[in-house]
Amino acid sequence: MCIAVPMKIVRIQGDRGLVEIGTTEREVGLQLVPDVQEGDYVIVHAGFAIQVLDEKEALETLALFKEMENLD
Repeated sequence: MCIAVPMKIVRIQGDRGLVEIGTTEREVGLQLVPDVQEGDYVIVHAGFAIQVLDEKEALETLALFKEMENLD
């Protein structure tokens, strides 16, 4: 099973971006979301940002992930 994760764009350099979730940062490709801006939330899958998300939707999804983490 694959899970696409919402992450926040911290920095953009060309067609690469640095994204973060909590304390985790990773570099991803931005080729599929050419209009993305720093501060936007994106869905990340397999090393690529695949969709820009509304901030409210992203934060709701992250809250659900946090709830699932607390169930363990």
